[in-house]
Amino acid sequence: MSEPNFVTVYRSYGMLAAQVVKGKLETAGIPTILKYESAGQVLGLTVDGMGEVEVQVLAPFADEATALVTEDTDEAALDAEAFEEPANSADA
Repeated sequence: MSEPNFVTVYRSYGMLAAQVVKGKLETAGIPTILKYESAGQVLGLTVDGMGEVEVQVLAPFADEATALVTEDTDEAALDAEAFEEPANSADA
C-alpha cells in the first residue's frame, strides 16, 4: 500500500494563521494536516524557515482547498478596502 500524497496549500510563519486555515478546510470536510518543525514552535522562532507551518491536504482535495484559502485572501482584501478612506473626497 502506498503512502498518501499530501499537497501544501498554505504556508504561514507561526501556528495561529495555520490553525485558522486548517479549521476552515476541516469545516468544509477537507482532511488537513499541519507540517512544521517542533523546535520553531517550542522556541518561538520565525527565522530561516523555523516557525514556518505548512497546511497540507490530500492531493484529490488540493484544488478545492486552494480555492477556499484564496477566497479568504480575497475577502480580507475587500474588507481592508472597505475601511480605507477616500482620497480627498472633500475636493470633489
